[in-house]
Amino acid sequence: MLFLQVAIEELPDELIGIATEVHVQFPWGSLLRGVATGDELIVRNLRRLCGNEARLEVLIGLDARRDQSELTRLKLPELSQEYLKGRLVPAYEANGFKVVDYGILSTSEWPEIESSWARKLRHSPTRRLIYLSSVGVASSDFV
Repeated sequence: MLFLQVAIEELPDELIGIATEVHVQFPWGSLLRGVATGDELIVRNLRRLCGNEARLEVLIGLDARRDQSELTRLKLPELSQEYLKGRLVPAYEANGFKVVDYGILSTSEWPEIESSWARKLRHSPTRRLIYLSSVGVASSDFV
């Protein structure tokens, strides 16, 4: 297992194709904006990090009321089921991933996530978990 602290916008070439599994859990700031909007640079660099057939899991925990100032600052759209299907899934698939599952869960439906931050976020009854699970498609364009 390898934990990275690196800006995905500036992915070093040494990290290309090294991951068999990538988890983006509860991002904030530019990473939140990138994964929530399907930003081409961010998603493409996540794909470059992944080897062929590597798993990518994105978990976003948002409370529309409590997080309003950050959502406004980042100019995020409403992350509805329709948005996920119509905009986000196609953005990931255009950049080398096959999306296998996605959706929105209330805090009572969240799976067990092994982190203190996930446990803290779960206490907000109005927070939703937006998730997207995908695998990297085999292509020399990305690795």
